Amino acid sequence: MDTIPCRLCGNTLTETFVDLGMSPLCESFLRADQIDARESFYPLHVRICTECLLVQLPAYVPGENIFSDYAYFSSYSTSWVEHARRYAETMTAQLGLTGESLVTEVASNDGYLLQHFVAAGIPVLGVEPAANIAEVARGKGIRTESEFLGAETGSALAGQYGRADLVAGNNVYAHIPDLVGFSAGLAALVKPDGLVTLEFPHLLRLIERNQYDTIYHEHYHYLTLLTAQRALATAGLTVVDVEELSSHGGSLRVHARHSGSPSVNVKSVLEAEAEAGLHTVEGHKGFAEAVFQIKRELVDFLHTARAEGKTVVGYGAPGKGNTLLNHCGIRQDLVAYTVDRNPHKQGMFLPGTHIPILAPERIAVDKPDYVLVLPWNLRTEIGEQLSYVREWGGRLVFPIPHLDVV
Repeated sequence: MDTIPCRLCGNTLTETFVDLGMSPLCESFLRADQIDARESFYPLHVRICTECLLVQLPAYVPGENIFSDYAYFSSYSTSWVEHARRYAETMTAQLGLTGESLVTEVASNDGYLLQHFVAAGIPVLGVEPAANIAEVARGKGIRTESEFLGAETGSALAGQYGRADLVAGNNVYAHIPDLVGFSAGLAALVKPDGLVTLEFPHLLRLIERNQYDTIYHEHYHYLTLLTAQRALATAGLTVVDVEELSSHGGSLRVHARHSGSPSVNVKSVLEAEAEAGLHTVEGHKGFAEAVFQIKRELVDFLHTARAEGKTVVGYGAPGKGNTLLNHCGIRQDLVAYTVDRNPHKQGMFLPGTHIPILAPERIAVDKPDYVLVLPWNLRTEIGEQLSYVREWGGRLVFPIPHLDVV
């Protein structure tokens, strides 16, 4: 086996965190005419660096192959757009943002966040590598450059548009193969006295809540506050505060500046990580057994439902769902189809499993016995959307953090 260097410190990676076998790219949805064609599968073998403790998935697939044309549109999640609106209001008030300010968002997607700043009359810049999604944002009147952020592009964009009072990055810091270069890009984009905020799933919660389906090829690393601190420090950025969020099963929003001192919140989260063992290699072990239990519970349930003549369909077509379904070997014989609100996915098929994606209205027509909710992180929102399933005695199935049939 070739030696694989840590993308943060360069140390050779020798320790496994969890190995989920082979899986296709989680957003590589298939058209009907592609079903019988060859499909590419890649390892999902996650390592941990014994030196800096960064948990990471080797870059089996370059970011350009994943993000240049992308199927995920943030605006199709009502709760996520609301999350973004609250953030925009809070940051505007805290930082005193005005029409003379600049807010730059990296991985700005379809403008789900920046639209709130635009509505308040605050100038914005979106940096979105997926050309198809950047075009949608521009159609909403949101100034967007289609670029991958690195040290050079960060400097170039700052030279063209000016440095920002606020640089935001939601669910992008884990998606970057070049962690050091991306961090340098953030530092270049923000003013000397400006603020960078980054939201990403917290490895502590991933382990605690058995969220192994959030492991996929787009997520190149799985961050603690400690490893995020170390990554940002390579660009001269200091984590001065942190918020614990409920989004995506438990996330952190770190606040970083060119200079400053860590808050009490930073110290508190670091202490929680240390108590959980995540500041040592040994503390990361045992996750593979928890993963097996999730798989066993779900597969046993679906086999029993099939044996009893019950019908099971899915709800949602998120990346995490594709990790779960492929790892568990679930195909159309166990889950007839799934549905999704995103019209770009309807009529397509899930990668690897080839389960068809239909419009949500199909559930009310077919009245299945069970609906397997794949975006479990939106449990409250989706539970409300699917409340009508109870009318015919149908039940919802949540696979994570453990099997829950309600």
